[in-house]
Amino acid sequence: MVFVSGSDEHGTPIEVEAIRRGIHPKELVDRNHKIVSDLLERYGISLDNYTRTESPLHKEFVRRHHLKIYKNGYIFTKETELPYCPKCNRFLPDRFVEGTCPYCGYGEARGDQCDRCGRLLDPTKLVNPHCTICGAEPVIRRVKHWYFDMPKFTGQLLDYIKSNKQLPDNARNFSLKLLQEGLKPRPITRDTKWGIPAPFEGAEDKTIYGWFENVLGYVSATIEYFKRRGEPERWREFWFHREAKTLFFIGKDNIPFHTLILPALLLATHEGYNLPWNVITNEFLMFQGQKFSKSRRVGVWIDEALRLYPADYWRYTLISIRPETRDTNFTWKVFIEKVNSDLNDTLGNFIHRTFKFINRYFGSVVPEPKNLDEVDEATLNAVREKVDEVARRLEAFRLQAAAREFLEISHIGNRYLNEKKPWRSIKEKPQEAANTLYVAVQIVKALAVTMHPFIPFTAEKLWNLLNLPDKNYKGRWAEAKKPIPPGHRIKRAEPLFKKVEGSEEGLQRMLENVRSTKAPATPTITIEEFSRVDLRIGRIVKAEPIPKSRNLLKLMIDLGDYGLKQAIAGVAEHYKPEDLEGKLIAVVANLAPKTIMGLRSEVMILAAQDGRVLAVIQPDRRVEPGSRIT
Repeated sequence: MVFVSGSDEHGTPIEVEAIRRGIHPKELVDRNHKIVSDLLERYGISLDNYTRTESPLHKEFVRRHHLKIYKNGYIFTKETELPYCPKCNRFLPDRFVEGTCPYCGYGEARGDQCDRCGRLLDPTKLVNPHCTICGAEPVIRRVKHWYFDMPKFTGQLLDYIKSNKQLPDNARNFSLKLLQEGLKPRPITRDTKWGIPAPFEGAEDKTIYGWFENVLGYVSATIEYFKRRGEPERWREFWFHREAKTLFFIGKDNIPFHTLILPALLLATHEGYNLPWNVITNEFLMFQGQKFSKSRRVGVWIDEALRLYPADYWRYTLISIRPETRDTNFTWKVFIEKVNSDLNDTLGNFIHRTFKFINRYFGSVVPEPKNLDEVDEATLNAVREKVDEVARRLEAFRLQAAAREFLEISHIGNRYLNEKKPWRSIKEKPQEAANTLYVAVQIVKALAVTMHPFIPFTAEKLWNLLNLPDKNYKGRWAEAKKPIPPGHRIKRAEPLFKKVEGSEEGLQRMLENVRSTKAPATPTITIEEFSRVDLRIGRIVKAEPIPKSRNLLKLMIDLGDYGLKQAIAGVAEHYKPEDLEGKLIAVVANLAPKTIMGLRSEVMILAAQDGRVLAVIQPDRRVEPGSRIT
């Protein structure tokens, strides 16, 4: 088995964000790749190869692959109409243009896909489109592009989808719907500067569209992995051997790229690639009934989560509510219940009781069993069956059910201890107590193995407390059924979990506090440097919304003798225009002008933000517009 993934580093999302930040895309992707790699490690997600699409090997593989399918007759050129921004002097592919989806009416559809209905879009069909860089309305111009002839694969893809019994219903049904509606040739080049240069003659100013190169990263990542191991040809076993199976774990918005585009790209080589054997597809995870949104501060980001609680708390909760067949909802109430009830009160309680009893009554040594009774044997058999059931559920990719079965092992253990009552039998029937704790510690060992896919950091801590050798541990399900021998010394009991204290509202406040302290401290400046900032009081004489923007208002601000200045301010989600008109506010008056959404911003208003609350800075008594703040 080989487990690969990587950072998707090309395409318009990267270029748009880099432009907004005023940095080169390479600087942005280098930074992000390091952050993501670190977070994967901190969450205990271990891949054989976590690569990146900026790797030279991937870029060369993609160029060779596309030249191959071009020579096979599956790529052609044609002139097409695309949106063009007259202010930015550039064509607007993908995320450079947004508008209303012509199919479902979603108002923030991108030029290549609608996030709400999942359809692939023609950017010229967007309703009320605008440039995401300057906000201008684009014009339509003709331009030559290279196209992948998807319709030629309709029959093969239809056979593949219908015959693939492993595909989950959501992936199969969505793919069949697209096939029945009819596939269209898809443009595979873009008028962008950032990306893999298109290898076709005459396409020197083009790059390969992200979704027609990043899905090939699964292949290039496998090549890279075995090349690094000194086995440069072994990757073929995983992509061409008939017994090899490729599995993909994705969100439902990426279904067509993995069930249609990737298979078509592989078929187009005529080389006999294995097509995706299974595409395990999540539905959407909601946050307290709302869609995750960074701009609206809805959700918990994975770096923030680790500043609140350990990774295993999040892993277990998210696996337990994994949206396998329908959208599911994360709430703080669910998080509290999963940690406190499941992890602490059920799992942690059984393990801690077992350790404490053996520490106290048997000097931390696993006791010798003699003549186990029917309850003892039945309990051990039930645990063995649950171990097998956890494995079966995982192999069927039913992670929610696997987590329930794993937790059920600790329920079995708690019921067993409550029935046997070793704290009583130790006084009158010490051998019965010895039998009970011998059985209990075998259950603990089974838990240490079966919990590893769900809460690996806790599993490793528990394995260490059991004082067992590391070499017998990871990835060995059979080890869960091998008994710990009598006479084996375990370590002293340590709590594995701590309860989540506080209310749902309290946890949300904790999150907001984490966010407020997230930014690193600003470097100190001298009084001379501070004196260069011209802070003044202004009066808002007019405020109005900016079309196609959720958060920006256009403000006309009176600065007295310094005249009327325009500010483009991100306060629309916190203030209505009429609530701002007439207010005295603090502004930075000597910033260099900047163009935002195609509008000139000449001054910057000052505001304070505490979590979701934003407040503009105002004087506590009336002063004249233009007054200097000292």
